[in-house]
Amino acid sequence: MTRVASREAPQVLVRTGKSRGAQSRVIRIIGGTLRGRRLRFPDVPEIRPTPDRVRETLFNWLAPRLVGARCLDLFAGSGALGLEALSRGAASAVFVEQSAAATRALSELIAEWNAHGARIERADAVKFLQGSAQPFEIVFLDPPFAAGVLSSAATLLEERGWLAPEALIYVESSARAALPALPPSWQPLKAKQAGEVGYHLFARVARGAEPE
Repeated sequence: MTRVASREAPQVLVRTGKSRGAQSRVIRIIGGTLRGRRLRFPDVPEIRPTPDRVRETLFNWLAPRLVGARCLDLFAGSGALGLEALSRGAASAVFVEQSAAATRALSELIAEWNAHGARIERADAVKFLQGSAQPFEIVFLDPPFAAGVLSSAATLLEERGWLAPEALIYVESSARAALPALPPSWQPLKAKQAGEVGYHLFARVARGAEPE
């Protein structure tokens, strides 16, 4: 792991009142204007931040489309994906997370870092997608593996107008299981595996132009 020099941005810790496994709950931003900043996320079992090396690969994939993009970070957890997107030039990021502890910690962190373009929605992600939609160019879809909501969330994203015409959708899932049914308009672009994590990038194609 790359060491962050002492002259870089100072460590920012969000206190949660728990010390168990504290070091394992610290992650860092790995690129862009917030590079090197560290955060500690709450001890919530469902929060499983995307590993550094996976984020590095993902944002290399996204780089040509990221600057100025509107991003949706569903099942945001620690907020690492949305924060990384903002750090690397995204215009905005909406973080959707149902945990009160996680949204409180993320709110404090965004205020501390003065992260412009961030908006937090405390909500169940599937219920959120049933509401009034706005289109996003990049969507991070990373639900808890055991929740079984990946397919339903994907369907709502597609059918209720959450995706811009050529949106990119990042999907993270258990490497032990095949992906569930996803919308036929989602064309697979990239896929890799890191340990127990399978990660995939899809591009939305226009209706009527779906691959056979």
